[in-house]
Amino acid sequence: MTELSYHQFCPVAMASEILGARWTIVLLRELWAGSTRFNDLRRGVPRMSPALLSKRLRELEGRGIVERRLVRRNPDQFDYVLTPAGQDLGAVIMAIGIWGQRWVETAPTLENTDAGLLMWDMRRNLRTERLPARRATVQFIYSDQPDGRAEWWVLHLPDRVADLCSVDPGFDVDLYVRCDLRTMTAIWMGLDTVPRARSEDRLSLIGAEDVARGMQDWLGLSPFAAYPKHA
Repeated sequence: MTELSYHQFCPVAMASEILGARWTIVLLRELWAGSTRFNDLRRGVPRMSPALLSKRLRELEGRGIVERRLVRRNPDQFDYVLTPAGQDLGAVIMAIGIWGQRWVETAPTLENTDAGLLMWDMRRNLRTERLPARRATVQFIYSDQPDGRAEWWVLHLPDRVADLCSVDPGFDVDLYVRCDLRTMTAIWMGLDTVPRARSEDRLSLIGAEDVARGMQDWLGLSPFAAYPKHA
């Protein structure tokens, strides 16, 4: 990154030399959100090539922001963990996200939809304690997406992290959620709500009433959804 040096002593300039490279902030967001495995990081930054992801991880490791740790049960696999310096960037990532939520116009934001990324983000933010205390399977069907991207399954088991599947896991479905991807993205970002989308026939819920009734609650939202738009 030295070839991009600003040659300034200002801490903002020096930090920008490390954080300003393409994909770096987005990758740090994914690490900050809890992803540690290479494949999980790829799911969080799906448009980033594996080669570039490896390069950025090496650069962050060299800067003391990320630490690579061997997985004991699989010595050929690594976890990528934020160091104290990396963890200290959490407030920076949050501040950038809040600014984007407040000041970037809604229309351009909702043009950048990605079903896989949305479902990955939704899955790790589900408020599973608000779901029934039994196994529950929710199938999301995006009517405007092509085959292979239109159907997703979220599997909930009490006291476990929810699983996400892009192929039918073979369980009975408790709730079918059908809408277009833009609607669900807007709900996730706090720009729309489940009740409003249902009342306007942009979202349909078919299945177990105890799962459908609390969807706005158990769905959880983006960490930035609580910040209202100013733009």
